[in-house]
Amino acid sequence: MGVIQHALENVPNRKFGYCTDDVSRAFMVALAYLRLAPSDKTAHRFASTYLAFLQHAQLDDGRFHNFMDYDRRWMDEIGTHDSCGRAIWSLGYGVANAPTQTHRRVCATLLDRTLPSLESLEYLRSRAYAALGLAHAQSALKEAKYENALRYLAGEITASYRANADDEWRWFEQIMTYDNARLPEALMRAGQALQEPEYGELGLAAFEFYVNVTIENGIHVPIGNDGWYPRGGPRARYVQQPLEACAMVDAALAAFDLTGEAGHVATAELALEWYYGKNSRKITMANGGGCFDGLGEEAVNPNMGAESTLALLSAAYTLAARRSRVLRAVR
Repeated sequence: MGVIQHALENVPNRKFGYCTDDVSRAFMVALAYLRLAPSDKTAHRFASTYLAFLQHAQLDDGRFHNFMDYDRRWMDEIGTHDSCGRAIWSLGYGVANAPTQTHRRVCATLLDRTLPSLESLEYLRSRAYAALGLAHAQSALKEAKYENALRYLAGEITASYRANADDEWRWFEQIMTYDNARLPEALMRAGQALQEPEYGELGLAAFEFYVNVTIENGIHVPIGNDGWYPRGGPRARYVQQPLEACAMVDAALAAFDLTGEAGHVATAELALEWYYGKNSRKITMANGGGCFDGLGEEAVNPNMGAESTLALLSAAYTLAARRSRVLRAVR
């Protein structure tokens, strides 16, 4: 069916079944791996399974279910805004990166069905996830329907930035919460795909602010989910989530693509090292191909759920692909 949501240590916990959130992530990870190993039959099978799940999850209005129990029954009438946004992201990524024409066409068909539903995405992160997918699709196909949809989403994200940012707080909200780097990444990628410098400039300003907040003495210290970081208040240092390091990798590479400044690649490498012990507790979060679920002040969450493991794999594959491109260019 797909990838099990949660784990008890490294054993899949079937009680929690599946979710579109994690299958979307898994689809992108499988495609990222296929960029490195295009003939890997297992990765091709996984990609097909995950895409079939997304097709099954899509509702008639273009939105998606999210939660499915282990008996393959949908547990909701409609998924969360974030799960719908991530599904759109994964389909746009598939339009640009799926290794077969068949999968790219299926991704485009499912993506097109989502376009009328974009205005239903009320939250900033769900809009950012969808914008990332549409930036991939627009960069690959240059179609007016994707351009218009991406302009709408980028405009909404920009409006949130302008409503909240000033010289001291260059951010989209009055509090930093989860998956933070996805917000500037979405604007930077939209700016590139649409050739709109304003989006890229605002995204870069927010990203540089975020880097100043979260890089301490050469270590990536993500905002912890035990209190977040409200403007003017204390920033939570724990519990740090693995998805934050992955988001930092992707946003830093978006900043590099926008500016060509090598320091952004160094930031991406630094974020990847968070998984391997270069973090505020000097604990290796990667474990046997999986990743622990959270870095706490006193202890590490020993469970290795889908979100955490997929974050590790996504960050590793993304940087491996970037290094491979650099080596080919040098040769």
